[in-house]
Order: sequence, then structure tokens, then C-alpha cells
Amino acid sequence: MTVPIPQDQSLNESAQNIEIPEPINAPALPIDHEASVTPIAASEVKVTEAVLGLTGRPLPTFSAPQPITSHGPAYIIAMTNQKGGVGKTTTTINLGAALAEAGRKVLMVDMDPQGSLSIGLGVNPDDLGGKRTVYDMLMDSSAVPASDVVMKTSVPGLDLLPANIQLSAAELRLAGEVAREYALDRAFESVRPLYDYILIDCQPSLGLLTVNALTAADGVVIPMECEFFALRGVEMLRETISKVQERLNNRLTIDGVLPTMVDARTLHTRETIQAVLDAFGEAVFHTTISRTVKFPETTKAGVSIIEQAPNSSGAQNYRNLAWELVSRLETQGAVAK
Repeated sequence: MTVPIPQDQSLNESAQNIEIPEPINAPALPIDHEASVTPIAASEVKVTEAVLGLTGRPLPTFSAPQPITSHGPAYIIAMTNQKGGVGKTTTTINLGAALAEAGRKVLMVDMDPQGSLSIGLGVNPDDLGGKRTVYDMLMDSSAVPASDVVMKTSVPGLDLLPANIQLSAAELRLAGEVAREYALDRAFESVRPLYDYILIDCQPSLGLLTVNALTAADGVVIPMECEFFALRGVEMLRETISKVQERLNNRLTIDGVLPTMVDARTLHTRETIQAVLDAFGEAVFHTTISRTVKFPETTKAGVSIIEQAPNSSGAQNYRNLAWELVSRLETQGAVAK
């Protein structure tokens, strides 16, 4: 059965059924009663819309940190994630270079026996034979203070405590020591007053070397690749951080979770970032690090992206990260303004 609807009628049939009311003769308003309207030029109309970042939150604008007149004591940050290949070393190098560019004195600490941080700063671990390294400092910080191990880098204000494969023996030797978790914390006593930031590049595991870094640190930055398995690893890391906070270092905080190797074109990346936000909330940095071919090139050259490609998107990403981190810590009162 066909149910007739208004559209089924022809235009003429519809028009015949329409009654047109008689016009109403309303009196005209006097000229002095006409509404006064001030025209608004198009240039005066401002529509303010919040710019959303890749994290789905309004994206704040971070300014370069203000100059400081004195240095120290250092705020210590552990770059930690037990999953490899998530950008820990790249973040340590380039965040350190961006902080140094902003006038901060920075000390980088290589706590990975692979020596990736040292290599990324132009130091060949094979050339460290016979020289003092992080290993010597950990074994006896009274005989080999950290200040004797420090090496200068090509970036003014950026120094390095280098490491090589010899560091892999440190876990075995420290295992029988009293207060073994505090070896790195003790070693920093001679250098902490000299720097504004100490960045520790941890190995991709949750062994004794990483526990030493967490025990010595004031805060943790967690670089995280935007993929599912990395998200699971971050959950495990959070449990370890909670145990360290409870048993060894109650001042330890999570300074931020940093999405790295971001490809905003993929749905999986966006879903992973949303899952990280659900788990960590405002601890997730607004800044994200996008994929770029510049990072492998700078690693091969043994310099930071701030030096080699200062105008690249990757360099600006890490500048924004440095500015956001300093802004967070200054707001919290963790570092002096």
C-alpha cells in the first residue's frame, strides 16, 4: 500500500490549497525611533578557537626560559623505559642540547653498557680504554669522583659522563655491596652543585643500574613509542617507580610521558596517545616528537639535532619539550626561576 505524502502532490495542486493572508497595514515608525546599528568591520571580528595538539588537548604556547644568574644544585632526571628503541638516548641528547641552548648547565650520564649516549655525542666507547668512566665512579666514588670523569662535548654548557661495555660488570659487583641502590646517588655529590640539570640515559631494562638511576633522580621522563607493546611496558615501569618511591626515594616523581616517533596520519598512533592520556592524564607532555630522517643522520654525525639542523621540525620539537619541562618544574617549585 502506498501512503501519500505531501511531496506526491503536484506544485499546482499544492499552490491551490494555500491561503494568502491579507497584508497588515502597520504604522511606520518615526525616524527618531529607528534602531541604531553600528557596523562592525570584518577585521574587528575575532573568532578565538583553541588549537588542539596531537594529544587532543588545547595546545599551550611555551616561551623560552628566562636567563639565570647562578647554577645548581642540579635537578636530576632519569630517562627510563625498559623497552628498547623508544627514543631514550635521542631524547636525552636533544633535550640536553635544548636546555644548554636555553642557558642551563647540563650533565649527561650514560648508564647503558652499550654506550649509546656516548656514541651519540661523538665519543667512541672503544677509545675509553684506560680512561675513567661511569663504571669507575660507581665502584668507588670517593677515589674516582664524578668530577674527574666529566668530559666536555661540542655544545657549550653540555658535559658527559661516558660509559662503555665495562659498565655491564657493575651490576654483578654492586650486588654484594651495602646500600647498592645508592651508588649513583653518592657519586653525584661532587657534581650536583655545578649543574642545573643532570640527565641519566638508562639502559632498556629494570635492573640494578636502572634502580640506581631512579634512586638518584628527582624525576622521571618516560619516552614512549606510540604503539601497543610500548604502552604495556610503561604500565610495568610505573609499578617499578612506585616501589622505588615507597622503599628508596620518596622524592621521585613522574615529570612526564613523552610520545615519540609519532606519525599523526595513523589511527593506531592517535588511539595509543589517547590510551596514554587515559592512564597518565596531565603527566603526558603536550609536546610530541615526530618521526624524521634527521635523527639517524645526527646520531651518525655524533651531534644533536639542535646543532646539525637547528631549523628542522625535530629541533623545534625538542626546544618545545625543554621549554615545557622547565615551565612545569618552575611552576611546581622544583627548580629555581
